[in-house]
Amino acid sequence: MPRYRLSIEYDGRPFCGWQRQAGALSVQQVLEEAIAKFSGETVPTQAAGRTDAGVHALGQVVHFDLERDWDPFRVREALNFHTKPHPVSILTADLVGADFEARFSAKARHYEYRILNRRARPALEQGKVWHVPVELDAETMHAAAQLILGKHDFTTFRAAECQAKSPERTLDVFTVSRQAEMIVVAAKARSFLHSQVRSMVGSLKLVGDGKWQPRDFRAALDARDRSRCGPLAPPDGLYLTKVDY
Repeated sequence: MPRYRLSIEYDGRPFCGWQRQAGALSVQQVLEEAIAKFSGETVPTQAAGRTDAGVHALGQVVHFDLERDWDPFRVREALNFHTKPHPVSILTADLVGADFEARFSAKARHYEYRILNRRARPALEQGKVWHVPVELDAETMHAAAQLILGKHDFTTFRAAECQAKSPERTLDVFTVSRQAEMIVVAAKARSFLHSQVRSMVGSLKLVGDGKWQPRDFRAALDARDRSRCGPLAPPDGLYLTKVDY
């Protein structure tokens, strides 16, 4: 039974997230229905990351199995036809070994959070950035971000509904940089807790606007207390950009 690996990008705005949910449209549902339309098979898909409602992807990775051995080029073309008009695009399709799993074979996941930091609201990027009209100090935000690198208990930055068995994670990369009017926060880890990146970014925003000092950001982590987290950053600016294998 051949196994296929896809690299996918999508605009998260119309969806309840990656995972299927009753009564709501998910990216997974759109993809699985497209697979059924071209292949005649109803099969489950597994993704590298279960992105939340409104979160985007530039490099989501998915795998699934089919009975028939299709050419990967035809798989990609057929899926791109059948996912229309939804904002889901199959970038690549490849045959992989039966031991490959999009979720469990992943060695690292990369996320990017985009903050549009200017007075004027976005016209072209509405729903794809977090618009913060108050000037933020990106350099101080970056300094604070460096204080929580490494392995820690991230309970403070973990959603209450998170189902992970342990709150411990190892944050390998966490950077903040300004690119003209855009502030970009980049994060890399083997895995993240539910809403971890949005929680950390929301707290970093408090550092950027002067409400917190970098030491307050570290103190919030050390408290291991969800109530010490800053406001949750909206999903608009969050992108799953890449998965390492």
